[in-house]
Amino acid sequence: MSFSDRRIRILVAKPGLDGHDRGAKVIAAAFRDAGFEVIYTGLHQTPEMVVAAAVQEDVDVVAMSVLSGAHMTLFPRVRKLLDRGGLEHVLLTGGGIIPGEDAIALRELGVGRIFGPGTATTDAIDYVREWFAEREDPY
Repeated sequence: MSFSDRRIRILVAKPGLDGHDRGAKVIAAAFRDAGFEVIYTGLHQTPEMVVAAAVQEDVDVVAMSVLSGAHMTLFPRVRKLLDRGGLEHVLLTGGGIIPGEDAIALRELGVGRIFGPGTATTDAIDYVREWFAEREDPY
C-alpha cells in the first residue's frame, strides 16, 4: 500500500478530570465518517496513558479534547512525552475551551492547531488531511 492510500490513524483522547466527552465523541465520529482509523481513549486519561495508547496504536495524530482549563499542562506534557518516546512525527492537535493566546503559546511548544467550540468538524478533518499530505512517505 502506498503512503497516499494509507488511512490516517488518529487517537482521540480525553485527558484529565473533565467528564464532558460529547465533543470528543462528535469529532471521533466525524473523523471515522471521513475515512480515518479512529481510536477513542475514553474519559480520564493521564498524559502517560494517552502516549502509551498512541505508541500501541501506531497513530499519525493525537487529538485531545480539554475543557477543564488544564490545557497549558496537558498539551505540553503529552507533547514532551511523545517527543521523548520517539514520536516527534506525530501531530498533536485538539480542541476545547482554550483562549487564543494560550493556543498561540501551545503552538510555540509544538502543538498543532487548536479548535474551539462551534468549529465545523470539516475544519479539523481538512487540517489533519492537509498536515498528513505534507508529510513524506515514511515507508
